[in-house]
Amino acid sequence: MNFDLTPTQKEVQQTARQFAQAEVAPLARETDESGQFPLHLVKRMGDLGFLCATIDPVYGGRGLDYVSYTLISEELGRVDSSVRGFLAVHGSLVSLCINDWGTEAQKRHYLPRLATGELIGCYCLTEPNAGSDVASMESTAHAEAGSYVINGEKIWITNGEIADVALVFASIDRQQRHQGICAFIVPTDTPGFHREPMPGKELGHRSSSHAHITFHEMRVPQDALLGPVGEGFKVGMSALDHGRLGVAAGAVGIAQACLDASVDFARQRRQFGQRIGDFQMIQATIADMTADIEAARLLVYKAAWMKAQGLPTTRQTSIAKLFATEIAARAADQAVLLHGGRGYSNEYPVERYYRDIKGLQIYEGSSHIQRIVIARDVLGRE
Repeated sequence: MNFDLTPTQKEVQQTARQFAQAEVAPLARETDESGQFPLHLVKRMGDLGFLCATIDPVYGGRGLDYVSYTLISEELGRVDSSVRGFLAVHGSLVSLCINDWGTEAQKRHYLPRLATGELIGCYCLTEPNAGSDVASMESTAHAEAGSYVINGEKIWITNGEIADVALVFASIDRQQRHQGICAFIVPTDTPGFHREPMPGKELGHRSSSHAHITFHEMRVPQDALLGPVGEGFKVGMSALDHGRLGVAAGAVGIAQACLDASVDFARQRRQFGQRIGDFQMIQATIADMTADIEAARLLVYKAAWMKAQGLPTTRQTSIAKLFATEIAARAADQAVLLHGGRGYSNEYPVERYYRDIKGLQIYEGSSHIQRIVIARDVLGRE
């Protein structure tokens, strides 16, 4: 086994790190407080080839492998989970879904514009009564005069307020549950498409755009259908396989940021006549963080490598997401504790990391759901 990154992967990692540290990190605290997503960074990510990183250059992508994509996600997650979350939705859930399931006309129309950031995408799956249980979806679509008419409601749609195009999931026959779900590519200026901010203030990812979206007699042409009729569940689940990898990589980034901050603080902070890093309990905390991050990173890279080989990755991606988000939550908890009163204030970024990681434990299938996915794959079905 060769654990070295290729020259291309090292170049991608370095580019992503420079962009994250120089252009994203200085804005992170300000945008977290204001709740405003830094839209100008979208075109920059397009220029750098991040938005459709793994998509063929013929459609405007950069043609990178999935390990490179995880490196980008890790570096962005290390400084700002909201920007990393934008990329996961836009680049994985939307762009890769169109790439995998779209017609040639759909791919040529949407992908080059998604790759540059001319268009921003969102993924409309979650509903008030259908989150993990996608088959209980209540949004409906029915064929009428050469079109589909869609009615329904979606919540917690990341990028929802700023998106130009949405992947919308709705059922043509609710009695068939998952076999009745269809996916549609819908421009957000379509009549009947209504959006507003989610109520309340988010715990984390505060500069992300989280929207409540409703469809009222929204009419779309038949060629808006993404994938075959009744295959929307497969479309949606394949997208989540892509997205979970980005979430797992972002969690590794958060964990690494917590470790970096804790090491710096442990070297500088002095109590009882010595730096706190010389106390054994602090050393144990640093050692546990280091070991956890190393293990999580290897799991994420393995899942990315398997995806690049065209191998089935549902189990491995769920393992990576589960482990990486859980260890990042522990790292953030310990980082705040290690910083003491300073960690309780947004003067230090560990406070934001502590809030942000809870979202990664929930998004694209909570830790509970990942455990179900893993266990069912291990045990098999009768």
